Amino acid sequence: MNTEKTIEHSTPSLMRRFAAMVYDSLLIIALSILYGAIMAGINVAIKGAPVTGERITWGMFGVVVFIGWIFTIGLFFCYFWHKSGQTLGMKTWRMKIVNNDNLNHPSYSQCVVRFLCAPFSLCLLGAGYWLMYTNAERQTLHDKISKTRTLLLSKENK
Repeated sequence: MNTEKTIEHSTPSLMRRFAAMVYDSLLIIALSILYGAIMAGINVAIKGAPVTGERITWGMFGVVVFIGWIFTIGLFFCYFWHKSGQTLGMKTWRMKIVNNDNLNHPSYSQCVVRFLCAPFSLCLLGAGYWLMYTNAERQTLHDKISKTRTLLLSKENK
């Protein structure tokens, strides 16, 4: 008797992908608030508290904070994609990212490429996502570039 879980090799619809993105965006908002609070605390510790009613000034540190924020979001996605192939939104909507070659979890380099390319898929009214309807594998632009694929899992494999 085969006790291994099998992956259903169908692909999720565009609406399912966007639903998972909405779910994950709520987590990213919370993560961003936490990151902003930590950075504001560091700024106040270094520069002192601003005068009442004034905003915190970042100066050149603002660029570093922005880059750190993008890095933090990237770390969130890459960690979960590499560890389990799923973020919480993807798990909820029964989707999983796998390596094209052997259906294992993607490597960290594939995750980084995917994270960097995914915003471009949203450009021009989601043109990179609509690309999935033009190829037999139903891969999006960032799937193709990162050599990964997004699978729809059966209810048993959730």
